[in-house]
Order: sequence, then C-alpha cells, then structure tokens
Amino acid sequence: MNRSFYIIMAAQFFSSLADNALLIAAIALLAQLSAPAWMTPLLKLFFVLSYVLLAAFVGAFADSRPKGNVMFITNTIKFIGCVAMLFGGHPLLSYAVVGLGAAAYSPAKYGILTELLPPEKLVAANGWIEGLTVGSIILGTVLGGILISSTVSQSLLALDMPSFDTSIDTPAESAILIIMMIYVVAALINLKIPDTGARYVSQKTNPIALIKDFSICFKTLWNDRLGQISLAVTTLFWGAGATLQFIVIKWAQVALHMNLSQGAILQAISAVGVAGGAVWAAWRVPLRSSLNVLPYGIVMGLVVCVMAIYNSDLLPNTTLMTIGKLQVTLNLLPAYALLILVGWLAGYFVVPMNALLQHRGHVLMSAGHSIAVQNFNENISVLAMLAMYSLLIWLDVPVQAVIIGFGLAVSGIMWLVIKRHARNQAEYDSMHLIGEHKH
Repeated sequence: MNRSFYIIMAAQFFSSLADNALLIAAIALLAQLSAPAWMTPLLKLFFVLSYVLLAAFVGAFADSRPKGNVMFITNTIKFIGCVAMLFGGHPLLSYAVVGLGAAAYSPAKYGILTELLPPEKLVAANGWIEGLTVGSIILGTVLGGILISSTVSQSLLALDMPSFDTSIDTPAESAILIIMMIYVVAALINLKIPDTGARYVSQKTNPIALIKDFSICFKTLWNDRLGQISLAVTTLFWGAGATLQFIVIKWAQVALHMNLSQGAILQAISAVGVAGGAVWAAWRVPLRSSLNVLPYGIVMGLVVCVMAIYNSDLLPNTTLMTIGKLQVTLNLLPAYALLILVGWLAGYFVVPMNALLQHRGHVLMSAGHSIAVQNFNENISVLAMLAMYSLLIWLDVPVQAVIIGFGLAVSGIMWLVIKRHARNQAEYDSMHLIGEHKH
C-alpha cells in the first residue's frame, strides 16, 4: 500500500471514532432532556435515512471533485451537526445532519480506493478499512461512555475559561465538545489526502436527472452477473448485522441473564470477531477468489441458530478472571466463542464481496455512483429487517424462535445466492471479468 492509503485509513478512523462516540453523547443528551424512551432508537433511524433518501445525489457529489476534498466537506457537515446539538438543536435532527455528512462521506471514502489502488489490492484494502472501522466503533462507544462518566465529565466541566461562560454545563455537552475536536482532527487529515487525478464526466445538477442516473446505475449493478452477487451479499450482511445487534442484546437478557450494560459488551466481543475475519480475508483472499467465500455465509447463519440452544444455566457460574468491570465466567465462555465465530465468519465473507462490488462498480460506472447504490440497498435492508424484528418483538415471539428464524433465513438466502451464481456461470463464464480495467 502507498502512503496515501494510510492517510485515508487515519481519516476514516478518527471520523468513525467521533460518529460512534457522538451516538452515546446524543443518548445522554436525550436523557438529560427527559425525552421519552422511544426516541433513543430513532437516533439510528434518523442517521440511516440520509443514506436512503440522498443516495441519488451523494454519488454525483462524490464524483464531482477530488475525493479528499469531498471527505473534508462532508466531515465539516458532521462538525456542524455537533455544533447544532451542542447549542440547543434537537438531538434527533442534529444527529440527522451528522448522518447527512456520513452518507456523503461514504462514496468518497470507498470510491477513492478504486482510484488509488489496482484491482488486486482491493480485498486487502477493504479488509484493513473494515478492521479499522470496527476498531473505531468499539473505541468510539467506549470513548463516549468515558466522556459522559461522572469522573471525566466533572474534570472537563471544571476547565471553564475564567471570566467567560461557555454555556457547557452538563456531561453530555462536555462530551460533544471533545467529539467536535476529534472531527477537527479528521478534517485536518482529510486535507492531506492527495488528488488521485481521476476525473469523471461533468455531473448533473438537476434532481430529476440525478434520480434517473441513479436508477440506471441501480439497474446496471443488479443486472451485472458479478455485481448482482456481491450486491446481494453486502445488502444481506448489513441488514442482518444491524438486526443481530438488537437480537444479541435481547438474547443476553433472556438466555444469559445479563442487564443492558453487560449485554452491550457482547457487541464489542462480536465486533472483535468481525475485525479478525476482515483482516484474515485481506491476507488470504485475492480478488479473483472472492466468490469462493460465499459458503461461509451459510455457515454463519447456522452458527447463529446455535445461539438459540445455549443459555448460561447449562454450565456453572464460576469466575475465571476479571477484566475491568467484565467478569469472565465459565458459563459465558461458549457465548463469547459463538459471538466471535459469528463475527469472524461475517467479516471473512463480506470483505471480498465489498471489494468485488467496488471493482465492478468502478468498471461499469464510477466509484461514487456505485458506492451510493450499495449504500442505498444496504440501508433499505437495515430498515426492512429492523422493522421485521420490531414486529416480531411486538408480537411477543420468543427470542429463541427469532434467532432460529433469523439464522435459517440468512443461510437460505446465501444458498439462493450461490445457486444464482452457479446458474449465471452455466450460461456464461463471467469470472474473467474480475480484474478488468475501466472502459
């Protein structure tokens, strides 16, 4: 990898770190405002909606200028969302502004990889980007929790400038101020990203024309024999991943007898598995072999089903070690192992699919447009699967039944994707298209 790739990684790390820390601060701000409990999950909804509603426009914006410049502008939009949240804006609307910046940031972040690197390095690049992103999610969540803790927030609030009232008087507000500084660091790194020299045709500005262009790109990727397979997998992965977060928390409460705080730790354990699988794929899977990982998706669904069978009463509650506030007990070790395995399998099969999709999108259209189509599909999947999960919980379906249904659905869909790829190959061998240069 060249030096520019490491600059992109650093920019992505700090921007994602701030995004995830801000979510915790926004939740604390809602609590500070005595907002009803149903508003908390809406933070995720308001953040994700921008990816869906603006998909037709952010791709064109990402391709309209050098990607480093786009990343700087969109990072600034995130900063503005923080400012709005800090100075009285409603947390939901302010976090939606941050989501707007993130939606426009994504096509530039992934699109620049196809401009900067040859096709054979895309799997490795995606592996490191995904691994780093997962790390930033874990650290960002931890950082947000630390910043709103009474000890740290009191120290921050004590730093008020003499003879000047900053109007920052609560833990949530002091946390947001620190997070704003992290966005500034990310923005300064964005300025160091070099221009790759890639230029696209002049981008349209008419909204109707942009929507038509987006629909053409949408159809192009879904009709491409390689694009449709990779797009189907990544769409399934992100929808399943978002739903699995909530399933794990519910499973932790019912089967492992954990409270919400303890259940949240399981998210980090699963994320460690995702990061490991992503890095392993980056090391082991070349782009030309990317479709060989499809069976791992079936295995992942079946491993999820095993979660429904296990509960913490099957083994004795013997403490093996204590790590900070986390007690590692004998009856929880199988749960940790299952979550790490699920995460590892997910990271291992989705990273090559991401790389293949970026490659085909770059060849068939442009980097920004293809990532916008990918984001649109993935976040529609997130919204649909979360709605289905909410309906099942509202119907009071036992979490074990939900887990088995979820796991079998993932395995079944992956089996259908594999069968579709086999049928495509029987009609016409498309594997030689992997590594093809843009035309």
